[in-house]
Amino acid sequence: MGIGEERKSDTKYSCIREMLEDQEAVRLSPYASLSAYTKGRDHEEMPDDVRPAFQRDRDRIIHCKAFRRMKHKTQVFLAPEGDHYRTRLTHTLEVSQIARTISKALRLNEDLTEAIALGHDLGHTPFGHSGEAVLNRLCSTGFEHSEQSVRVVEVLEKDGKGLNLTFEVRDGIRNHRTTGDPATLEGHVVRLADKIAYLNHDVDDAIRAGLLTEEDLPRAYTDILGRNVHDRLSSLINDVIYSSLDKDRIVMSPVYEKAMQDLRQWMFRHVYVGGKAKEEEAKAQQMIELLFMYYMDHPDRLTSEFLLMLERGETKERVVCDYISGMTDNYAIEKFEELFVPIGWRF
Repeated sequence: MGIGEERKSDTKYSCIREMLEDQEAVRLSPYASLSAYTKGRDHEEMPDDVRPAFQRDRDRIIHCKAFRRMKHKTQVFLAPEGDHYRTRLTHTLEVSQIARTISKALRLNEDLTEAIALGHDLGHTPFGHSGEAVLNRLCSTGFEHSEQSVRVVEVLEKDGKGLNLTFEVRDGIRNHRTTGDPATLEGHVVRLADKIAYLNHDVDDAIRAGLLTEEDLPRAYTDILGRNVHDRLSSLINDVIYSSLDKDRIVMSPVYEKAMQDLRQWMFRHVYVGGKAKEEEAKAQQMIELLFMYYMDHPDRLTSEFLLMLERGETKERVVCDYISGMTDNYAIEKFEELFVPIGWRF
């Protein structure tokens, strides 16, 4: 094209988004979710000129407050002081990377996959599953982080307006748990990627912390999956891809699935439940319980955005759960010290 010569626009498309949607229809698998055929949002809005619907959702999640708070939320090690232990945010990024690798190989919708992966843990409590268990016990309607993640994007973000995400993204977030059944293959990819990610990085963190060595892992599992974190990640990801090629479902081979589940159960016995990493768990749970009881008795001490939710008719229990589950580990400790630890007088 010479200098000054005008580029001729393709009259087939009125905007870039339409071109990208058309490209999806051509290059993606027949089993993929197409942005142009999303089931839509709860509140209708004008489409973006450049970004297809699922890419737009991905961007909204990355820029929301709950996403940023995950960098200070526990994965397995409670309030870790080292620089290299995983947090809820680094876990989320690892899930996203694994899920995108699988989706790309299977020609699924990477934007939808990434949006689900980045949003799947937005509703996690401080102190990981320890905090979740306490709120589930104390709240009469129960508490589950997958449902809370959906509540974050539907209700809590943007001063009660929510992010207005598409059905497919919210469904994938809600159903990433073990018992979930996502409506899309992209959701099923994230569901498996979550398990692959946390099993492998928890082994890595436990080795880094000196809680176990690679040699401690049972050979019955490592002979199949691999004898280091890199090899285990590669073998599990490859197994999902080759087991799911040209299928209308996301699966693992029986041998790899059993080895992964058995190693997961071994980790539960040696790290997640009975290991040294959980020695402080009782203290963290008691702290969450005391915070819950305090704010149930003193709802006026909630911040203004949560007071507004009470005025709008939300139940006190639900709002207190929203407030506490949104805390980072450090903020929960800070509030506990402010409310329950006496400060010495200075003369």
